[in-house]
This record gives sequence, C-alpha cells and structure tokens, in this order.
Amino acid sequence: MHHLLLVLSATPSPVPTPGLREGITEDQITPGLWGFIMTAFFVLATTLLIVDMVRRIRRVRYRAQVEEERQAAAAAADIEADEVRHPVEDGRHSVQDGSDTNRPGTKD
Repeated sequence: MHHLLLVLSATPSPVPTPGLREGITEDQITPGLWGFIMTAFFVLATTLLIVDMVRRIRRVRYRAQVEEERQAAAAAADIEADEVRHPVEDGRHSVQDGSDTNRPGTKD
C-alpha cells in the first residue's frame, strides 16, 4: 500500500494546456447562441405551462366549491320545504300528516 502511495506522489500531474486541443473548435464544446436561445425558450414555455396549469386547477377547485355550496343550499331548501309540508311539534308528528305517536309500541 505504501509503495502505491509513493508511486502516486512521485508521478507528476499533467499540466493543463492553455487552449483547445488541435482540431477542436469552440463551437464543438459550447452550445453557443442557438443553445442559449433554445434553453431560454424551453424555460419560458415551461413557466407558462405551469402558470396555466395552476390557473386551471384553481378554476376546477373553485367550481367544485361553488357546486357543493349550491347542493347544500338546495338540500337545505328541500328540508325547509319538507318541514313546511309536514310540520313537527315537540318531536312528534302533528295530526296533519295522519300519524299517531300515542299508539303503544311506538318510540318517542
């Protein structure tokens, strides 16, 4: 193990070259102007799609909330209309609906 560390410490590290290797141009290693434009386009398109998606989800959630409130109001109106048609006095049915709660075997 010590021999390997000694060899690695004695081996000189390569000196970085100041420029590009021969045969390679800057256009081959960087995206350039068109790469920047395409990246900016994708970022902008993604941002707009996310904003649109959030808006649509919020609209669907709002519509569901309004529908629930409408159904609750309709149910309350139905209950109120039923109470008007069949009034209840002291927890017992009135004589108007024809039921007799004073019969034996009926629960209060």
